[in-house]
Amino acid sequence: MSTHSDRIIWRRQLHGSLVILKKNVLLYYLKPPVLIFGVLFPVFFFLAFKMGRHISTGAVVPGMVAMALWFTASAIGPLVTPWERNAKTYERLISSPISLCSILAGDVLSGFAFGCAISVIPVILGLLLTNAEIANVPLLIGVILAGALSFSSLGVLLSAPPAASPSNIMLLSNLVRLPLLFVSGIFVPISQMPAWAGWIAPLSPLSYASALIRTSYGSVPYFPVWLCFLMLFIFTAVLFAASCRFHRMYRAKGL
Repeated sequence: MSTHSDRIIWRRQLHGSLVILKKNVLLYYLKPPVLIFGVLFPVFFFLAFKMGRHISTGAVVPGMVAMALWFTASAIGPLVTPWERNAKTYERLISSPISLCSILAGDVLSGFAFGCAISVIPVILGLLLTNAEIANVPLLIGVILAGALSFSSLGVLLSAPPAASPSNIMLLSNLVRLPLLFVSGIFVPISQMPAWAGWIAPLSPLSYASALIRTSYGSVPYFPVWLCFLMLFIFTAVLFAASCRFHRMYRAKGL
């Protein structure tokens, strides 16, 4: 009897997360801040990195894919919760008959789906417009899925602090995402970084995703493939657990 009841509860929680996903897709995917911070940022960074440097466009494609995945998957979380707090709909969500973790899982799925969808664009453009070639398609698909889940969990964690407006959370988000971007081997290989940056790089989930993406395009991996996937899943679990804890803590304080 208890097993049957547990299944009903799990199905209800899963259905609630999927409803949150659908709501976020319909309401937030085309919001200007999402498009600016999630889509335009990688384009500007690509142009800043490429212009004036004697490197082939195809060699930049793996970094472009990694940046697109990083910014898009982590862009939904820091915007959804502040918007809903501002619109006074957050209280209605947390008073619904699904757990707070299920609500946050819906937000994670929203960032996951957005990151996967948008990161396909630079992959296709790289194949059509540059000399970049994908050496391992299953590996590329796997890292996009694993990376999107990890980066989306980071975005949901960054949305935990209460803020008067979404712009405050986005400021905090960029204070975290931008430094991690520059020490993750996107612009300069980790092996060529200063010693201090080489110590910080393993603390970023983007370092492992970037290494896997470059490997899928035929480069020699900086980290072993198995270690990259393991670390991405560990980051996902730790970040999501931290998200649930901090959101619950702020909720208990009435913030």
